[in-house]
Amino acid sequence: MKVIPDSDILLFRSCLVSVEYPGIESSTKFVFDKLGIDYAISENQTCCTGLGHYSDVFDQIDTTAIGARNFKIAGNLGRKNLVMMCATCYAINKKSVKLLNKKDDLRNHINKLFDDNDLSHLKYEKDDLNPTENIFHVVDILYGKKDEIKDNIKYDLSDYAIATHHGCHYCKVHYEDTIGGVRDPNILDELIEACGCNTIGWYDYKRATCGTGFRQRYSNPDLSFTATADKMNSIDDENVDILVHLCPNCHIQFDRYQHLIGEREGRKFRAIHLNIAQFIALAMGGDFDKVIGVKAHTVPIDSVIKELKEVNK
Repeated sequence: MKVIPDSDILLFRSCLVSVEYPGIESSTKFVFDKLGIDYAISENQTCCTGLGHYSDVFDQIDTTAIGARNFKIAGNLGRKNLVMMCATCYAINKKSVKLLNKKDDLRNHINKLFDDNDLSHLKYEKDDLNPTENIFHVVDILYGKKDEIKDNIKYDLSDYAIATHHGCHYCKVHYEDTIGGVRDPNILDELIEACGCNTIGWYDYKRATCGTGFRQRYSNPDLSFTATADKMNSIDDENVDILVHLCPNCHIQFDRYQHLIGEREGRKFRAIHLNIAQFIALAMGGDFDKVIGVKAHTVPIDSVIKELKEVNK
């Protein structure tokens, strides 16, 4: 398995996390602090362009140039390892590094753009970063600390029926770097097990998309919500209490639209939705408001988690 760092990390901020579910970021910081992970955040870092890129607003040159800029910011801070809270940031930045290393014409074109605009300090040199050794998702870092997670659990969440949704841009784009399998992804399941809980494992549509498709949610909502309903019907058939995600865009699709899709399906869905960092932070004793950020959720967390019981040690 690839080497997973626990230091020299730039925690890459996500626009969807910041705007929609800030509790993902505060939960990630809470868990990283508990586990002694060395990280920093830069106010100079900008968006990866994911939403615009996949909606054909930003072309590949623009997206890769912005990636190069963010990589230089990380390098100047001595933070060579970029860690994403969003699966799309993860996929975008890995691809940008690969292109900058392999496509000499593209790299030279972007560096000339920097030169022409008095931004030579942002130029990217071939192999400044390695896509496997320097670009990670938060779940990778947490996976490397599974044993330490076990030692920091305060609350027992094992009475809840838990399912996982892994997100296309983590397990379907860069196969060679995906931990926990791609045909039957289980990295989230293993992290939940580290919290003393079992998941339901495989279920119909476990590997299927959330249905967002970025612009499809708005330009083709019937197709988008049909895909989402497939998964929501499936987890409801399994009486799932908590669906755990690793991507804020997936989180939006399930949490924000659960009631709407329930009306569409003639069914009252009951599952609540948590990012994996929120789930672990909750199990570690994170405050519902200040850490988990429950007030940002559309489906109320306390509709399922009404009380917490401490683990027996």
